[in-house]
Amino acid sequence: MLIGMQYALPTNPRITYSPFPKPKPIKYGLSITTTITCCTTTPNTTTTTTFPSPPSQPTFTIPKKRKRYRKQYPGESTGITEEMRFVAMKLRNPNSPPPPPSNADAAADTWQPSKEGFLKYLVDSRLVFRTLDRIVDESSHVAYAYFRRTGLERTDALDRDLEWFAEQGIGIPEPSAPGIDYANYLEELAETSAPSFMCHFYNIYFAHVTGGRVIGKQVCERLLEGKELEFYRWEGDVQEMMRDVREKLNMIGEHWSRDEKNRCLREAAKSFKFSGKIVRLIILL
Repeated sequence: MLIGMQYALPTNPRITYSPFPKPKPIKYGLSITTTITCCTTTPNTTTTTTFPSPPSQPTFTIPKKRKRYRKQYPGESTGITEEMRFVAMKLRNPNSPPPPPSNADAAADTWQPSKEGFLKYLVDSRLVFRTLDRIVDESSHVAYAYFRRTGLERTDALDRDLEWFAEQGIGIPEPSAPGIDYANYLEELAETSAPSFMCHFYNIYFAHVTGGRVIGKQVCERLLEGKELEFYRWEGDVQEMMRDVREKLNMIGEHWSRDEKNRCLREAAKSFKFSGKIVRLIILL
């Protein structure tokens, strides 16, 4: 028995013993050279295998979306007051009395103001301006604080004018429906939407400084023997005051969204409607 005997493989310089090499990943389009070594008496054998490249895949180009820019509203590049001006040009109020014609005979046929109607107009106007003053003075809204003590306020001036009428023995009537309705609407609007309220604030003062003075001057010449009321006088340059209000409103409008600006612009028609009813009191008996 061959117990405890150790055997060893015979050594032969012509025979090479080595493990098979670890396979390598196949790379397409490349020539792979491998060496196969095994327990043989033949020399090392080298083989070269070339794998074909995979078929090319079609390429797709995704077109980029064109960036669309929103068309600006008329006057938007200048400011919200310029947008309001464009809207006002389209909303000329047909219910407002036309400016008094220069021909006196024609005026007698088309435009007949009355002292009673003019007094009602002043009373209702005082109510509206007093409401504006109270809102901007007492409200905690930041936007309203910019429009305090602008120099355009008319409440005190109207108080002096109505006091003068009372001194002439003319009874001062109570505010009528047009003024009461507008004042109530302004109070409700100021609580819900500052941009909407500012549309009325600006239009009321702008209309009075421009067309209101023209009508008032003609009425005073016809009914009050040319007396100039305090309602139509300001301490300082009224155009400069309006310019300052316009700049402040444009500055605040820059912080409004497009939806808030649109709400402001939509109020222009209501502003003209309410103001037109008050102005028409001049020619109503």
